[in-house]
Amino acid sequence: MPDSAPVLDFSGRRVVVAAGSRGIGRSIALAFAAAGAGVSFCARGREALEATRAQMAEHGGTAHAAVCDLADAGDVARYVEEAAAALGGIDVLVNNGTGYGFEDDEDGWRRGLDVDIMGTVRAVRHALPRLREAEGASILNTVSIAALRFRSSGAPYAAAKAAIASYTGSLALELAADGIRVNAIAPGSIAFPGGLWERRSREEPELYRSFLDRIPFGRMGKPGDIANAALFLASPLASWVTGQTLVVDGGQMLNG
Repeated sequence: MPDSAPVLDFSGRRVVVAAGSRGIGRSIALAFAAAGAGVSFCARGREALEATRAQMAEHGGTAHAAVCDLADAGDVARYVEEAAAALGGIDVLVNNGTGYGFEDDEDGWRRGLDVDIMGTVRAVRHALPRLREAEGASILNTVSIAALRFRSSGAPYAAAKAAIASYTGSLALELAADGIRVNAIAPGSIAFPGGLWERRSREEPELYRSFLDRIPFGRMGKPGDIANAALFLASPLASWVTGQTLVVDGGQMLNG
């Protein structure tokens, strides 16, 4: 089903994945479903949502899917309420949305603010009442290794992800008294059909190769690599882990 290999049991757990119809988000949603969780996920495109939901259903997964624009405050509020109602509550919230604001212009910065940052903040805000009702609840935010180092391009994207990494730590402190853990995952370069790195392998092969050469394991990451980390951080195995940003990059950052 997913390209990860779940070994953890999430039966009876209710997982909401904000932006879960393709790439990393899709793999996370499928991995939780394969591990027994009830899963709700959203995205802007209905076709991809339905394809992912159908794949879950083929394997017996419980799925709720809804169209949602994470840049729209009303849409986020509506979606989280619908997801909680469909699942009967929320145990795990995964914030995976991005506006891919790479261009250093007004639009690039606006997409990073509206989708990456405020999409995350609003999803947390609306999910918190349900998370506080759950036992062993957790929040996972997807950031990027771009959040952890300076770069000469893509400043809006890096800054937005750095803001979410900082928010993760602050939120972990705030919610510790409620027993809610908050962590982030910082993926390295992840390739999947239709994704950024798949396109660059065709359109900018020299740039693609330069990034690939920095990864000690000699391959681009897979969405399942990130899904496996998400399963761990949301599981009882990580019950003493909060406020952390886990780098999952095959050693990419070791080479600068």
